[in-house]
Amino acid sequence: MEVINPATGEPVHSIDEDSDSEVEEALNRATDAFEEWRERPLREREEFLEAAGDVLRENVEKYAETMTKEMGKPIEQAVSEVEKCAWVCDHYAEHASSYLTPDGHPSPSGADVKTVYEPIGPILAVMPWNFPFWQVFRFAAPNVVAGNVGLLKHASNVPGCARAIEDVFREAGLPEGVFQSLVISSDQVDGILEDERVRAATVTGSGGAGSAVASKAGEELKKTVLELGGSDPFVVLDDADVDEAAETGVLARNQNGGQSCIAAKRFLVHSDVYDEFLERFLEETESIEVGDPMDEDTDMGPQAREDLMEDLHEQVEKSVEAGATVETGGEPMDREGAYYPPTVLTDVPPGCPADTEETFGPVAAVFEVEDDEEAIRKANDVRFGLGASIWTQDRERGERVARRIEAGCVYVNEMTKSDPRVPFGGIKDSGYGRELAREGMLEFVNRKTVWVQ
Repeated sequence: MEVINPATGEPVHSIDEDSDSEVEEALNRATDAFEEWRERPLREREEFLEAAGDVLRENVEKYAETMTKEMGKPIEQAVSEVEKCAWVCDHYAEHASSYLTPDGHPSPSGADVKTVYEPIGPILAVMPWNFPFWQVFRFAAPNVVAGNVGLLKHASNVPGCARAIEDVFREAGLPEGVFQSLVISSDQVDGILEDERVRAATVTGSGGAGSAVASKAGEELKKTVLELGGSDPFVVLDDADVDEAAETGVLARNQNGGQSCIAAKRFLVHSDVYDEFLERFLEETESIEVGDPMDEDTDMGPQAREDLMEDLHEQVEKSVEAGATVETGGEPMDREGAYYPPTVLTDVPPGCPADTEETFGPVAAVFEVEDDEEAIRKANDVRFGLGASIWTQDRERGERVARRIEAGCVYVNEMTKSDPRVPFGGIKDSGYGRELAREGMLEFVNRKTVWVQ
């Protein structure tokens, strides 16, 4: 796999793909490791995970630089991502025992009936490039501590991150085979899913990738969890703190170069505050410093790949052809690298890409709505249902609106986020199942009923 630095267009490094025999060896190691790992006391597994968090903190700069060079994330955001991965390790090292505590059930006199939670085996994780450490640790931390073993198929443009993550677990002292990175192409995924040694799969990525894995896993009667795309609404009601909403909205749209499933993408703004919000939103957007991602003063680096930037620009062009207005940005930047500026579109007509598709980059579509009902209708009028954000100074009103948004998570007066302490996932074309918290931890366990009379 040839890795190109998206900021410069220059080669970073190349990594050989694993051969079929190397994949077979990895599956054997995973199977053997599972039989030993599942028997380790849970407290020991928690201690290994705690050690992984320490390894991440000790090497934060090295791992951050790997991310930035491979996919263009600003170095400060890359550092924050590594630190968040250490946090998720700490969280499950502390709370796994309580999450996996057996649940008792009503039973006849003299009987003891409970549900216990046991690991199921090797799990294939197909992960994306946009948060190349966090997405993996979000899967790995709860599942490895639960007693499963992980097989990572990472995106082809971040193989260095994949190898680095494997090294984190090795340096933390986890037994060989408990977590492995497979440097393979997408064409090899079906064969792995067909292998009886692999018991389940999780995908974070595009709808196409999720559908392909779910289809094959379904044929093999294997459990899947899918976290796919999103076109999250950011609803600004007439009583919102406009300055705070605009400032947070710009971050929610443009963090990580706008390359996030849960980024705010459609801004639904009440007509009473529309003009004020748009003015502040444009001011904040135009203040974003775009540049060298290795510079600590940079707010936004390049898009992860040239072809992805071209796809994004095509969506903007088609939206403009349909009648949308470009308030700022809208053209690739005239410099080396895959740079696209923060872009704001208004007068976005129904049915154009900025209205109905996921724009995976720094393009915000701003809509004017007349009341709560129109905001809710517009928020739900997409095939996605990942997250949403609502802004109002009336907390009860915010919760009422939140309960009517069709999404896996809704935040009131906060940007949508993925937090180790709460379940995360979507509905509709944004996928199914949950990651994180107790709900996520129980996705890949055998919920076994034990009745003792």
